[in-house]
Amino acid sequence: MLANVSYNTPELTRKIDALVGKPFSLRERWALGGIGSPKLEIRECSTEIRNLLLLDNNQNTCNIEIRPGGVVLRFRSLLETYGLIIPYYRLTLYKGDLGIYSIHAEHHVVKVAADTKAIQRFFVKLLGHKAENLPKGPRDGLA
Repeated sequence: MLANVSYNTPELTRKIDALVGKPFSLRERWALGGIGSPKLEIRECSTEIRNLLLLDNNQNTCNIEIRPGGVVLRFRSLLETYGLIIPYYRLTLYKGDLGIYSIHAEHHVVKVAADTKAIQRFFVKLLGHKAENLPKGPRDGLA
């Protein structure tokens, strides 16, 4: 789900919390060693996101927030903040050539540069957190 998250509206907050869970508490963030990514440079993206990024001349960057049930990828265009809300069961990550990570969710694609060790460590943490929170078998969570 791609949404404008610039404004604090209760119905949008409920939708996001239903998809990916409420944000971690400060204690949980501390225990996880942080839940946010460093600034990620967007190299390529799907058409809908690219159309938003073309509206201004700023550098195309984003960041990723880990939530209990998924991730929120945020980027800015003009004076608005947009979020790509991705539950773990729809999240697919690929590591391509030259340190490019590709984030896929339904018909949205964002390719980011992973040129530092901090970014690579974040993606390892994200994959580990995804593996812990997906159902383990056919009976888990499918009652």
